[in-house]
Amino acid sequence: MAPERESGRERTPAGATAAGRPRAASRLDQPRPPRRRLVPEWDPEAFGRLSERIARFLGTGRFIVWMTFVIIAWVLWNIAVPGRLRFDEYPFIFLTLALSLQASYAAPLILLAQNRQDDRDRVNLEQDRKQNERSIADTEYLTREIAALRMGLGEVATRDWIRSELQDLFKEMDERRDGHHHEGAVFPAERSAVRDVDDR
Repeated sequence: MAPERESGRERTPAGATAAGRPRAASRLDQPRPPRRRLVPEWDPEAFGRLSERIARFLGTGRFIVWMTFVIIAWVLWNIAVPGRLRFDEYPFIFLTLALSLQASYAAPLILLAQNRQDDRDRVNLEQDRKQNERSIADTEYLTREIAALRMGLGEVATRDWIRSELQDLFKEMDERRDGHHHEGAVFPAERSAVRDVDDR
């Protein structure tokens, strides 16, 4: 019987992914072991910082003074000392090679430092642009608020307006009172005659 034969055997998974692979390597819950690399790894940030330091030093007067001192000492040594102690004879080929090597390394380091500085400047410019946009938005908001307050204050009675209205009212009351006094003073005889008639 075929089913009994199959139950006696150990079943293996079928498919393209299961064939020829060890089971431990296909586990996803464990980290993959590190691979060996032929090229050594380095931190790009640390390398960039080192290049900036070197470029900063190359751009100082101290570097020029030290380099001038080294070249003068090199030339004087290879001219003044006895022949067996000289290591670079007159056309100073080794000095030329050393200066060329120094220049060939200095140029990429300076370019790398400039690229990093450009990246920093770009980030700073972007932050400044966003800050300017926020400042402009805040200024426009405050301008709108001040305009709304001015429009609102235009409909509110101010102290000076109330004072002028009260002064006008007092003047009008004084004029009316003075008018009543004048009316009583103009016809006093007539009033007394009317009173006498009423008494009779």
